[in-house]
Amino acid sequence: MSSNLTAVTIISHTQEWVERAVIGLNLCPFAKAVHVKKQIRYVVSTASTHEDLLRDLVIELEALAEISPEKVDTTLVIHPYILTDFLEYNDFLDVVDEALGDMELDDAIQVASFHPQYRFADTQPEDIENYTNRSPYPMLQLLRESSMVRAVEAYPQAEQIFEKNIETLRRMGHTGWEALGLQPLRGKK
Repeated sequence: MSSNLTAVTIISHTQEWVERAVIGLNLCPFAKAVHVKKQIRYVVSTASTHEDLLRDLVIELEALAEISPEKVDTTLVIHPYILTDFLEYNDFLDVVDEALGDMELDDAIQVASFHPQYRFADTQPEDIENYTNRSPYPMLQLLRESSMVRAVEAYPQAEQIFEKNIETLRRMGHTGWEALGLQPLRGKK
């Protein structure tokens, strides 16, 4: 990962991905409302160690827990300089879960995971369904549990979102994904 990327550029790439892929393909039917209301906080961590990333994550968890949902409903903690290898990133998710428990926020905040090399179990690296969770940079999305409950209650058949996303991506294929014109996913192998 090039260290000459600025936080502004990294956030711009991430917002483009949110707009074109997450919202544009309706991969998350709840994302548009918080995007339009400007309730998504984008944070770029410059961490280069697990400890520094955990510190940044704790700061953002505390901030989200304290701020009104009307101001910030979800936070994307983008960490382009660490955990660029998906398996290392995936292992770090256990640390994230432990931090949530230690902070007694595991009933208040969920963490969703996105990575340029995201790979579901039992898939091949370039299977298109992996792209539902592929982002331009490694990131952790902090979601309020209360917001998720309300969104799921308001969305018919929320349990089918994942399957619909896979269908959408299989219809598009890699050519359709590339046609979105997104910045190349960093860290792609």
